[in-house]
Amino acid sequence: MNKLTRRATLGALAATPLAAPALVRAASVSKTVKIGLVSDMNGPYRTVGGPGSKIATELAIQDFGGTVLGRKIEILQADDQNKPNIASALARQWIAEDHVDVLGDGSATSSGLGVQQVSREKNVIYLCTGPAATDFTDKLCSPVSFHFGYDTYALAKSTGGTLTRQGGKTWFFITADYEFGYSLRDNTEKFIKAAGGKVLGNVNAPLGTADFSSYLIRAKASGAQVIGFANAGTDLQNCLKQSTEFGITKGGQKLATLLMSIEDVISVGQKNAAGLVLTNSFYWNMSPAAAAWGKRFWSRIDQPPAQQHAGLYSAVFHWLKAVKAAGTTEGPVVAKKMRAMKVNDFYMKDVSIEPNGRVLNNMYLWQVKPPSAGQKKWDFYKLMATTPGKDAFQPLAETGCPLVHA
Repeated sequence: MNKLTRRATLGALAATPLAAPALVRAASVSKTVKIGLVSDMNGPYRTVGGPGSKIATELAIQDFGGTVLGRKIEILQADDQNKPNIASALARQWIAEDHVDVLGDGSATSSGLGVQQVSREKNVIYLCTGPAATDFTDKLCSPVSFHFGYDTYALAKSTGGTLTRQGGKTWFFITADYEFGYSLRDNTEKFIKAAGGKVLGNVNAPLGTADFSSYLIRAKASGAQVIGFANAGTDLQNCLKQSTEFGITKGGQKLATLLMSIEDVISVGQKNAAGLVLTNSFYWNMSPAAAAWGKRFWSRIDQPPAQQHAGLYSAVFHWLKAVKAAGTTEGPVVAKKMRAMKVNDFYMKDVSIEPNGRVLNNMYLWQVKPPSAGQKKWDFYKLMATTPGKDAFQPLAETGCPLVHA
């Protein structure tokens, strides 16, 4: 609409004040509900977010019935390039110009924290499913932000603590050089020490590093029993591939992948990944319901869903139910409904949401099977242990969340 048209429209409305309430009511009913996904479309987290995030959101909308409050639902998605300034700018633009009702995904932790800040300022709900740092529900928690699926505390507690108790007493870390990597490393170190272990050293590698040879040489030379990769996506894949080339495991050292997705196993090959232990909250073949949803997902894209995709589905589906129950898309009102309702879908059953926005879904410890043990395509994991959500995540009393300690 150009300026002249806008002025004419405003003039017509001003000339007919009695008709204005009816016009407003009609606009509110016909207004499209908009979901904005701030995603990594071309970087290291594309396969665990990216196009799959939109598909997961579409499936949630479809299962909800396609509309909410009598209004159509639209998805916006854009590439934040894993840069906080771009992520924040996208969130602000969408809220101010496109009137987005809820934000989701978030890709890298640094980008997600930028989205969460805008979300808090504008009172628009943020469904955090891509980033992993505990800060989202710790010192930087928000009344309109929710963390679904996993975080670095839960990953570290399950994988770091378990491997140390199994005999991996000394560790060396290769860490993604930003908040996610630091959070994952620091949380893991805490559980290593609690289990009687020790960290011998650490190197930070920039996000998007292609050549990890110098880092792996230092890790190998440390003599640590376990080399922990506090990274994810293509960074992790490159670490795993290059560690095989260096023959690290042949020398007796173990590799700990602290955040590994099923797409990583596909990339490096099941044979090379066999025996690796990992923690996550979702595996497509963990139940008949998950398998059925997984097949719907990969019918639209040739890859299995990751925990981030399942988490976003669950988050959007729960948000839509809360919107319906609240009778509005207003952030603070819907947020209260979300906390008051249990999360229920194919992935989560009667799961509670803490005051800090942490969703208490179960976490699972898996081991990658050898190729000979797989019974079907993408059948990679063997379940080793289940940690209930109430035990997996950071206790409320230990957080710095002002919503908890007010």
